[in-house]
Amino acid sequence: MEWHYTVAAQTDVGISKSVNQDSITVKVANTIYGEAAFAVICDGMGGLEQGEVASSMVVHAYEQWFLRELPQIFARGFAEDILEHMWYQLANDCNNIIKDYGKTKNAAMGTTLTAVLLIGGRYYISHIGDCRVYVMGNGMEQLTCDQTYVAREVALGHMTPEQAQNDARRNVLLQCIGMVNTVKPDFLMGDFYGGDSFLICSDGFRHLLAEVELYDYCHTALEDLPWFLAKRLENSHIMNRQLKCLIEANKARGERDNISAILIKVTNTVE
Repeated sequence: MEWHYTVAAQTDVGISKSVNQDSITVKVANTIYGEAAFAVICDGMGGLEQGEVASSMVVHAYEQWFLRELPQIFARGFAEDILEHMWYQLANDCNNIIKDYGKTKNAAMGTTLTAVLLIGGRYYISHIGDCRVYVMGNGMEQLTCDQTYVAREVALGHMTPEQAQNDARRNVLLQCIGMVNTVKPDFLMGDFYGGDSFLICSDGFRHLLAEVELYDYCHTALEDLPWFLAKRLENSHIMNRQLKCLIEANKARGERDNISAILIKVTNTVE
């Protein structure tokens, strides 16, 4: 079985902020284990442009890991526990760098982190904060859990999801890179299937949209496309258009945060 990926990515400053503090990247590469897709989204926070600096620093660090370190992991023999350990260490290295940089600037700064690797029919996620990863096939599933005060209160039964959605503390994070002594990323993994779509998005992308809208634009509208390799460029263009439509819908409804999303469509061919 060979796996292939078609990708799209969009980010927008939104209607109220002067600086886009979100940073994103998505890459597809051939490896000795077949084609791999890698996506990272970071939602920065901090005064002036410091949130933008924090998120871009982390995205750059993970890009370099994908380009330099992952091929070495594959050459030595890929193991899931090694990946988890490397991502834990990388997140804490970034945490220390951003904390030290913030001290030199006398500024509090930080960022969320959500990284996704797709390889060989398996997904791997490292997650800190409140960006989200959804997988869409016959239905839609949220893979990540928000690391926020209100999400914890809902999990404990102290608050309903409806109360959490309208609570003034909905953006209060339990941890983020650069603002705690040690970060503890959630590490998630599982199988995916041909025809699945992965949506990785900042909280600004999904606050004012229902999951059915996300599914309709990011999966249902794509199901009938001819997903042949020669069609990747055309299909990527369509996927980007769908993400732009959802971003504009968010802005029209008054979303005041930066808005970012990455969409990955999975196809498979028999060798």
